[in-house]
Amino acid sequence: MNEYRTHNCNEISLEDVGKKARIAGFVETIRDFGGLVFLDIRDMYGVTQVVTSGKPEDVDFASHIPLESSVTVYGEVKKRDEETINPKIKTGLVEIKIEDIKILGKRVKNLPFEINSNQDVREDLRLEYRFLDLRNDRLKNNLILRANVLNFLRSQMIEQGFLEVQTPILTSSSPEGARDYLVPSRLHPGKFYALPQAPQQFKQLLMVSGIDKYFQIAPCFRDEDARADRAPGEFYQLDMEMAYATQEDVFNAIEPVMYNTFKKFSDCNINSYPFPKISYKDSMLKYGTDKPDLRNPLFIIDLSEFFSNCTFKPFINRTVRAIRVSGKYGHLSKGFHEKMLDFATSIGMGGLGYLEVQEDLSFKGPIDKFIPDDLKMKLVDLASLEKDDTIFFIADSEKRATLLAGLIRDELGKRLNLIDENTFSFAWIVDFPMFELDEHENLSFSHNPFSMPQGGLDALENENPLDILAYQYDLVCNGVELSSGAVRNHDINIMLRAFSMAGYTDEEVKSKFGALYTAFQYGAPPHAGVAPGIDRMLMLLTKSESIREVIAFPLNSKAEDLMMHAPCQVKRSQLKDVHIL
Repeated sequence: MNEYRTHNCNEISLEDVGKKARIAGFVETIRDFGGLVFLDIRDMYGVTQVVTSGKPEDVDFASHIPLESSVTVYGEVKKRDEETINPKIKTGLVEIKIEDIKILGKRVKNLPFEINSNQDVREDLRLEYRFLDLRNDRLKNNLILRANVLNFLRSQMIEQGFLEVQTPILTSSSPEGARDYLVPSRLHPGKFYALPQAPQQFKQLLMVSGIDKYFQIAPCFRDEDARADRAPGEFYQLDMEMAYATQEDVFNAIEPVMYNTFKKFSDCNINSYPFPKISYKDSMLKYGTDKPDLRNPLFIIDLSEFFSNCTFKPFINRTVRAIRVSGKYGHLSKGFHEKMLDFATSIGMGGLGYLEVQEDLSFKGPIDKFIPDDLKMKLVDLASLEKDDTIFFIADSEKRATLLAGLIRDELGKRLNLIDENTFSFAWIVDFPMFELDEHENLSFSHNPFSMPQGGLDALENENPLDILAYQYDLVCNGVELSSGAVRNHDINIMLRAFSMAGYTDEEVKSKFGALYTAFQYGAPPHAGVAPGIDRMLMLLTKSESIREVIAFPLNSKAEDLMMHAPCQVKRSQLKDVHIL
């Protein structure tokens, strides 16, 4: 018999009344009523109330146990008096009358914050004492949910015939879009391992190996700046790859997995699959982003050509985007416009023009006088305007106008309460450009360098590089990029040509991607894959504002582990071992 407990704290029920039970856990609360002391004992599974027998020595002992100490309690299960029943907890009808209570681990230091309270605690303090923070029900439940989601994801992949394969953590450095974490080698002076940014090359090599359908819950390591939806350093993804597969095959495999997971672990509405497909070009135009929140019904239109015929100087020779807000959302007050102007200036806009549509479809607003009368009805038609509508305008360079219009759309959606918080809206963004210009106006890969260009080698040799599309796709949900994937480039000649256009010589490709370069010359099958981000999925499922709320021991926004004091200095002897000194 377990000497610490015979029951978990959620297992005590009316069926146990009159029987003896032993529980163990943390002392959550103590209520001293003089002759009696009540304690709530909390373990991972629930809370049980225990009460002293009334003996003065028992009362004195129980009343002086420090909160959050670890204890074991033995006694008879009793039915609670009617006035003490607690319907909020599973064990609220019963209690244990203490016959024996022992402190197993006494708290000897003051708590840095209260457990399971509503107090607002600084995140740095929570992360420093994460082992205490995880005693809170909310975080504990997030970890339980994470475990259940991982188990469910794994079972769904196995049911579809995918084989789980673990790939190496120590690998070689390669340019895959972010900074590597480097590990110096002791046995090979001057050389370094790199932690994998993703299992990208390994899963492609598995396809060449004949592993037809691969998956794993994969750790990925990228030295990136933190965001609310991005952990600096380490994150996990449901990594999968399929041989002899097209883009549609990947969609058909992963869509039910995502739908079933969100359906099982949330009470929200979810759009059924097949998920809608939106081209990258259309997404950037209509939503101002490649990860749109489709719960927001507002969309963006391009009015650049229209305003080329007007006299409003800030719009001349500029990209002009507009957002129509239907009158059915209510009248927009002067205060609303002032707040939107404040937001616009906070994101770097010089102003935020708008027009209100009157009963006779005339306009009222700051820029009305700059639109010729004979063009006003054309604007009504172009923007599908109706009476009581308001239309907002954003003008800048094409790149900035796209970005700013997307931010204004998001802000309007929030301020007008257009976002249904009880909905998950999935969509695929497809047809990404293969290349883009970097800050130095040099051609570079816009997405994944291992992607297959649409049109193959012929497109690379004969089309304008900036017009070439790739078989690349992102799965987005509620404004969050949940997953990136692609049909892979498995042809060595196409691979060399694509990398040469991005500035790599054949020798550099051989050096940086040597395994793939060699493997593709041994009959590589066509293959494609995708990798949904598990942390982001959990962030959505728990409606958390930060990804750190769904990770057991996260780094902070400065990539520090405040609990383990990492990164840390090491001994000179350790540096000498790896030839740093």
